[in-house]
Amino acid sequence: MRRCIELAKKGLGYTYPNPLVGCVIVHNGKIISEGWHKKAGNAHAEVEAVEKIKDKSILKEATLYVNLEPCNHYGKTPPCSALILKMKIPRVVIGTVDYNEQVFHQGIKKLEKNGCNVKTGLLEKECIELNRRFFTFHQKKRPYIILKWAESKDGFLAPKDSSEKYWLTNTVSKQMVHQWRSQEQAIMIGVRTAILDNPRLDTRLWHGNNPIPVIIDSKHKLSNEQFLFANKKSNNLLTIPKKQIANKQAKLDLKDLINYLHENKIQSVIIEGGAKTLDLFIKNNLWDEARVFKSSMTLKEGLAAPKLRKKENSVFALDDDKLYTYNNF
Repeated sequence: MRRCIELAKKGLGYTYPNPLVGCVIVHNGKIISEGWHKKAGNAHAEVEAVEKIKDKSILKEATLYVNLEPCNHYGKTPPCSALILKMKIPRVVIGTVDYNEQVFHQGIKKLEKNGCNVKTGLLEKECIELNRRFFTFHQKKRPYIILKWAESKDGFLAPKDSSEKYWLTNTVSKQMVHQWRSQEQAIMIGVRTAILDNPRLDTRLWHGNNPIPVIIDSKHKLSNEQFLFANKKSNNLLTIPKKQIANKQAKLDLKDLINYLHENKIQSVIIEGGAKTLDLFIKNNLWDEARVFKSSMTLKEGLAAPKLRKKENSVFALDDDKLYTYNNF
């Protein structure tokens, strides 16, 4: 099962809206095949593992391990439970059930009803953690939310009256941020940050998919000349209009914002600013993880960084920067 999890992680950032799944097939105590879901629309992990085996007659004596309950419905590909039964695999070990309403216990029931010996709950905690984005989307009806910012040693986001981009972190930290972007489905900033910084919000320092940029633009302030609009087609820019997220007082309604993201099938979002946007999510206690870089620089005055009233989960040194991580679950 640990190997299933390792394999599944290879798909992080590529499988949306599907979950991360790895599969291992064992015969006579040895792994004879492996598979993992690489991209939505491509073969599922179980299918990939089965197809790699030339002599499929040995599957009648094999055990299939998979970190997530095999599907039992037709989507872009046929159900994996049907394939397992077709190959007459007698034993299946599952890490966790699938909390997607289309699957929940249906795959397990079909396998058991047709004589398959099914065991569930192996490394269940680790398997749920692996697909925390997918499960949050289906169980809580919202994206998995990650907050990210960098602050100076004395707690400021930027110098006072700074009119240009100001980098607090080193190149190692910057590259790590681009790796994170490649893993999430969307990236969010407020319109003020978009106008002042004109950020690319891409993964140019890391190999991987660009996240969907999400801009909270309730008053339609963004212009066609800005970088994000110049790349609207390639980046699938999603601007959130006033009518979707503002109440009668023209104030941002966070519940409507989250519903809007859910309706647009956004499973995960990393929020990179600005201060008001980050504070909004913190104030409403609507976040799952926070990743905060603390620079060795001292600014003495400037734009104050958001405050989290939680103890850090871990601290990691990146040359002269320090990365503090927080969990809100």
